[in-house]
Amino acid sequence: MTTTIKVSDDLRDRLKAQAASRGLTLGAHLARLAEAEDRRLRLTNLREAVAATSSAGGAGYDDEADLWERAELADAEK
Repeated sequence: MTTTIKVSDDLRDRLKAQAASRGLTLGAHLARLAEAEDRRLRLTNLREAVAATSSAGGAGYDDEADLWERAELADAEK
């Protein structure tokens, strides 16, 4: 199933250029952007949950979270 979304011509052109530069269809590019945003939100929620834990429970979290975040973002850009 397909649908139409309303965006400005400038935004449409930017998205199409980004997709083309990666050899993707516009739909595939939008799906990757949505997946990357989902990951970003999961990591943000995780950071907030860890921040709410005791300092002993959160020791070392920032370093590990940064490593995972870089790995996730690298995967999203492939």
